[in-house]
Amino acid sequence: MKIVVLAGGLSPERNVSLSSGSKVCQALRDRGHEAALVDMYLGAQYPLETLFAAPLAPTGVDRKAPDLAQVKACRSDGGDSQFGPGVLELCVQADVVFLALHGACGEDGRVQATFDLMGIPYTGSGYLGSAIAMDKDLTKRLVAPLGVLTPKWELIRYDAQDVPALAERLELPCVVKPVASGSSIGVSIVHTREELTAALMLGVELGGCCVVEQYIAGREIQVGILEDRALPSIEIIPKTGFYDYENKYQPGAAQEICPAPIPKEWEERLARAALTVFRGLGLSVYSRVDFIVVQTGQVYFLEINTLPGMTPTSLLPQEAAALGIDYGQLCERIIYASLAARKAGK
Repeated sequence: MKIVVLAGGLSPERNVSLSSGSKVCQALRDRGHEAALVDMYLGAQYPLETLFAAPLAPTGVDRKAPDLAQVKACRSDGGDSQFGPGVLELCVQADVVFLALHGACGEDGRVQATFDLMGIPYTGSGYLGSAIAMDKDLTKRLVAPLGVLTPKWELIRYDAQDVPALAERLELPCVVKPVASGSSIGVSIVHTREELTAALMLGVELGGCCVVEQYIAGREIQVGILEDRALPSIEIIPKTGFYDYENKYQPGAAQEICPAPIPKEWEERLARAALTVFRGLGLSVYSRVDFIVVQTGQVYFLEINTLPGMTPTSLLPQEAAALGIDYGQLCERIIYASLAARKAGK
């Protein structure tokens, strides 16, 4: 097949996306496909056939999130569109577009809706489920009535002048996270009023719309879903701090155990909860669901990712590998399941 792997974009998760895209593109080439890596925001002004043979960047992820102002300055046409020069023209020529995008530019349903209108097949969930899942507050509102337990939370919209009052009112300990971001960018676990003030100020820098969530101490376990089936769970144990941006993408920064060393009934409970969220939001093809499990075995749902990372340290490929599905096979299964989902109108 002729496949455009769409990555990059203008998101704080841009570097993660480029890492995922490079690895996916190489895996598809290794399996005999004509695959081209295209940066959604910077664009590509070359014929698709030329891009099939273009060299790929290293697949690692920088320790720091990108400087988006610097990325904007590199745009050749100076345009405001999220689609760079030539991107849509290239995507129209492909048999399918593999979405290796992460964050607000690509994971929130807008790219999916655009492609639906243009008749461009793409991987992953459709536009509506993607948009809902990107919003942490809306996701919790929809899945809580389905019997999925989630930590108590509050959505706050605020600016810097509101921070002192919020820092006094909100209960501790808590987790402050932007309502629509991923890769733990902007996430703070806070135990003191001083830490809360700093976390809220960071939230202002990232848009001033955050979910403040009850902090639950427990084991961080994640469950991938592929083709409406829960994959073996994986437990994350960071060597320092919590599973933040740096610990996610720097090799050796966290211990990742798959299958997670948990009782069978916990595994079954996690799988049921993951599938309830996945189906309840109307998602398709694949996702990754994040949980905290306390000592009693009680499962707390945190969030769901509709375009899980495919970097060298990402979790979904490790879970698939536990079932004997190697990285290239995983990419192909995502593609074929996505083509079936688009044909079925999902």
